[in-house]
Amino acid sequence: MADHGLSFLSGSGTSADKIRNLDWENTELGHPEGWPNSLKTIVSLMLSSKFPKALVWGEGLTTIYNDAFAPILGHKPEAMGRSFRDVWSEVWNQIGPMTEKTYQGESIYIENFPLTINRHGYEEDCYFTFCYSPIYDETGRICGMMDTVMETTETVLVQRQVSAVNAELRHRMGNLVAMISALAGQTFRGEGETEAKLAVFQDRLKSLGEAQAMLTAEDHPEATIKELVDSIVGSRMTALGRIDIDGPVIALRGRKALSLSLALNELFTNSIKYGALSSDTGRIDIKWALADTQFSFRWSEHGGPPVEPPTRQGFGTKLIERFVAAHFEGNAKIDYRPEGVEYNIISNSRNLDF
Repeated sequence: MADHGLSFLSGSGTSADKIRNLDWENTELGHPEGWPNSLKTIVSLMLSSKFPKALVWGEGLTTIYNDAFAPILGHKPEAMGRSFRDVWSEVWNQIGPMTEKTYQGESIYIENFPLTINRHGYEEDCYFTFCYSPIYDETGRICGMMDTVMETTETVLVQRQVSAVNAELRHRMGNLVAMISALAGQTFRGEGETEAKLAVFQDRLKSLGEAQAMLTAEDHPEATIKELVDSIVGSRMTALGRIDIDGPVIALRGRKALSLSLALNELFTNSIKYGALSSDTGRIDIKWALADTQFSFRWSEHGGPPVEPPTRQGFGTKLIERFVAAHFEGNAKIDYRPEGVEYNIISNSRNLDF
């Protein structure tokens, strides 16, 4: 459409096309040519955003959304130009009060909010992190709100699965450590020099069990990266002299600490079984750095047996790549180099919680 009154819709987005083609005369907003400049500007900015956004305007809560918001709507009846109340009628008892507060001038932000919605012809339990922000016109009057939202359903479900698995792992690991310690004690106690070696073995076994318990704890504490490395390697592990550690004091919290611990545990276990620590000559270099907003971490093995890439991607690889990358809001990649495994984390997130 070559109408200059709709120049604010410039672009080829699907939502822009819907706005052009909708019969707005049947809404309280009227034809887009007559929209106030403030509304045109906000719609233009929203349409150019890659983040899911829905604009709610006027007393009738008329909905205008961008392309990124469409997947959240699913197969609901067309939402463009409809009342936000009607679009989300099945959950209005939950989000309606928040919308009312926003129209009164209060910004709303909430993470992983549970909602049971119907967008594909059936009810589904979903989770969303969103912000409702009031919008003011030229006179200072609240005329609408912006709904900026990200669906977090998959993340929440994965976290629940991880919690359940971790609980089972803690239980089984505790039983396994206790059983191995008891069997070793019954087998070797009272055999002269073996008695002293038994004490060392049980001490190391206890250290490993404590490290595993920390990895799967629900309330994973804040810890420096060096502390996380030491918790895996353990001050009493024989491989300590073959691991070089270098990096500034950086404390990690919550998910980042947990995910890095899980990655270190996976890497260390695999190194003992197949990598550098499976031989007498292998070594590991662990380095990390923080420059401006970029965080980098590298695990590099060398001197061990030649490395052959696995024929399939197992759970461990998915964990240390996808799980870590998500929590660090960056990239995590393991490289099976012939001379030794290398693992890198790169994060440019401004919300590193260091």
